[in-house]
Amino acid sequence: MKKFTTKIITLLGLAVFLAVLLDLAYTTIFVYGFNRTKVDAVFHGKKEQYDVVMLGSSRANNHFVPSLFEEKGLKTFNYGMSGGHLFEADLMLKLMLERKYQIKTVLLEADLNLSNDQRAEGIASKFLPYLHSSKVIQQQFQNEADYNYLYYIPFYRYIEYDAQIGFREVYKKIKEEKTNQFNNQGYYPLGVKPNASMKNNISKLKPLQNHYYESIKRLCNQHNIRLITVMTPMCANTIGMEYFEKVQKLYPEIYNYENAVTDDNYFSSCGHLNDAGAKLFTARILKDFF
Repeated sequence: MKKFTTKIITLLGLAVFLAVLLDLAYTTIFVYGFNRTKVDAVFHGKKEQYDVVMLGSSRANNHFVPSLFEEKGLKTFNYGMSGGHLFEADLMLKLMLERKYQIKTVLLEADLNLSNDQRAEGIASKFLPYLHSSKVIQQQFQNEADYNYLYYIPFYRYIEYDAQIGFREVYKKIKEEKTNQFNNQGYYPLGVKPNASMKNNISKLKPLQNHYYESIKRLCNQHNIRLITVMTPMCANTIGMEYFEKVQKLYPEIYNYENAVTDDNYFSSCGHLNDAGAKLFTARILKDFF
């Protein structure tokens, strides 16, 4: 029995040692490695200067065209993240400020994402390799239910989010395999989809007094950053358009552009403009605010 117990303790000790070793190896590759995501680029960035930083979900990533701002002499980057929530937009801004970014204006998309104050698991996981290397990332996750597992258990976060930050991603970072995240100053243009359904139903969505939007407002106020928050276009055949009116009642400072583009020819899907539609919409934003 004593030998069996000793063997079990030895195996457990070996497992912990391997977990610590793997955690250290993976984290080192992320902290000192090749930038593949927007999160990587901001973590490794220092004292960048921008006239305009764009934040939000795919409805920012696919809708705000930085090149049109650049044509007017405004240094701009689209840090919108497809699938992201305001949790990640807030954390991205915090990370930029921690890295001493100088930002004049934040252009934020806040519409459908106001109905959710949870983190987007797949997108939030992109920050986890830096959990022990950034105070703002650590603080953002501190109130999450799985924080103790993520922070204290070696290699847990890499196993739990293997698809996002596991072996395959580490291998691609070692190979310095590029992604398309930095093309077009971060903007991801969508094409025309002839058979796309131009129908949507958002009638069950309800805007919340969103903690992360409130945080973004506070950060911008504290750092003298001009904050422009907008709702971006939806196709005309959407059930529940009163959602946008509810947003404006809750947050009067948010500009409603849900009907700024209405022709289906400018949409790739009901909730996302194609490249031509995005340029049309961005031109309107430039005209109204810049």
